[in-house]
Amino acid sequence: MKKILSILLLSLFLLSCEKKSQEKVINKIASTNDKYYTKVNGKTGEELKKTLNKIITENHKKLTYKKAYNALEFTDEDPNNPENIILFYTGRSQAKKLRSQFDYKNGWNREHVWPKSKGFKSQSSNYAYTDLHHLRPTDTTVNSSKGNKDLDDGGKNVKEAKGTKSDYDSWEPRDEIKGDVARMMFYMAVRYEGLGDKYDDYDLELVDYTGTESSKEDFDGRYGKLSTLLEWHALDPVDDRERLRHERVYEIQKNRNPFIDNPEWVGYIWPEN
Repeated sequence: MKKILSILLLSLFLLSCEKKSQEKVINKIASTNDKYYTKVNGKTGEELKKTLNKIITENHKKLTYKKAYNALEFTDEDPNNPENIILFYTGRSQAKKLRSQFDYKNGWNREHVWPKSKGFKSQSSNYAYTDLHHLRPTDTTVNSSKGNKDLDDGGKNVKEAKGTKSDYDSWEPRDEIKGDVARMMFYMAVRYEGLGDKYDDYDLELVDYTGTESSKEDFDGRYGKLSTLLEWHALDPVDDRERLRHERVYEIQKNRNPFIDNPEWVGYIWPEN
């Protein structure tokens, strides 16, 4: 009886320690966020957008093409198998060693969730090209299927990505990541305002239609569909997996996604009609 009681007391003690540890992490993140966003001070609309642009641009560490690829093996690592990563659109756990294996049916590569052709050049010299906040590991064939389609509801089922649909001009990811996708797009539209300096060459804007054209020489990108992204943001709130990845990206790249830290700010910049 004493042995059983001791085991129970030990279990309660360990649970208490785990809870306190989690609270410390949460408090640390909250404290970091308070300091990081000090300059916001209740701003809304275009003023909030401009202020956030300055905040998330200031310490953004640009990665090389190779370092960005390597970083994905950390940011998207399978928590149950450190030899694997979780592929974004399929949710499948895949061996890290199969990176860029196009001749293998389950090889993976990196996906620019905001397509390169919709706003920025394929060059490591620009920040958007290797920005981890919108880079995700994906099945190579699924990545090809998505291409540069806009984001919207509807279409036929995508065979290799359960819960995903697609038609001639749009892509609908599975429900579990719809909010993640939306918050990435909100980040990109705020981070890249086309201010003309080396940190912010391209003007990326969200529009409320599909069938957006590829960028021309000016590389001002337009990508849709805003109203659908707002719905996805509400449908799929920030979860612990998204928060963990966010902290890992911050650890490497030194800037944050404001809409993971403060989801309500989406409505301050893009109020729904």
